[in-house]
Amino acid sequence: MSTLIKEIERAYSYVYSKVKAEPRIGIILGSGLGDFLARLNNTTRIAFSDIPCLPLTTVDGHDGALVFGSFNDVSIVVMQGRLHYYEGYSQSEITIPVRLMKKLGVKTLIITNAAGGINLDLSVGSLMLISDHINYSGSDPLIGENLDEFGPRFPDVSDVYSKKLRTEVKRRALDEGIALSEGVYIMYSGPNYETPAEIRFFRTIGADAVGMSTVPEALVAAHCGIKVIGISCITNMAAGILDKELRHEEVLQTAGSVKSNFVKLVCLAIDVAKDH
Repeated sequence: MSTLIKEIERAYSYVYSKVKAEPRIGIILGSGLGDFLARLNNTTRIAFSDIPCLPLTTVDGHDGALVFGSFNDVSIVVMQGRLHYYEGYSQSEITIPVRLMKKLGVKTLIITNAAGGINLDLSVGSLMLISDHINYSGSDPLIGENLDEFGPRFPDVSDVYSKKLRTEVKRRALDEGIALSEGVYIMYSGPNYETPAEIRFFRTIGADAVGMSTVPEALVAAHCGIKVIGISCITNMAAGILDKELRHEEVLQTAGSVKSNFVKLVCLAIDVAKDH
C-alpha cells in the first residue's frame, strides 16, 4: 500500500470516527468566502490540525477545517479554507481532502476561489462559472503512482466542470437575477502575483481569470469520478490591467463585499447538484 493511500486511510478513519457522516456534496471555500457556513444546520467542525496526515493551512482567510452539516436536507462537507501548492506541499498532498471527500461519499464538488480578472469584460465583484481550466502551475496532482482504487491511470478530463451542471446553474442564476459570467480559469503557482507580461500571455491563450488554486482539486475530483461545479469570484483585476498594486487584503475585502450574491449562487449550485 502506498504512503499516500495510508495517509488518506488514516485521515478518513479519524474523520469518520468523529462524525460518521456520508455527505453527498462537498464545497471548497476560497479566500474570504466563508460566509456560506452560516447557512448550514447541525454543524460539526474538525480542524485540519486534528486530522492525521493532513497538511496545515498558512494563509490569511483560510481557517483550515472540515465543517459537516446539512442544507435543505442535504448532507454537506465544507472545506473552510484550502491548502495551496505554493505553501510548499505537493499537489498530491494538498488534494488529500478531495480524496477524503470521495471516501466519505461525496458525488459533487463545488469549488470556489478568489481570482484575478483577465478578460476585460469582467469587473471586480463579478462571479464567473468555470467552463474549463489551463494548468500553468508546473505540476499535476496525478503524477506518481496511480491510486487505482480511486480512478484510472489516464483519466478523461474533457468535461471536468460538468457541462450539464453548468447549464442548469446558468439557467437558475438567470431566473434568480444573479449576474453570472462563464470562462476559463488558469492556475499560476504563486505565491507572487503574475507579471503584466504573463497576464497578456494568459489572455492570448484563452484564459479569462487567474488564481493559485482549484485546478489540482478539480483534477483529483475528475480522477475520483466526482462531478465538479467551479465558481470564481473576481476580487481584483490581474496585473497590468489597472494602474495599481495587487494586495491580498484587497482580495479579502472584495470577497466580503460580494458575499450576498456569492452565498446565493452557492446555495443555487447545491440545489442543482442535489437534483442531479
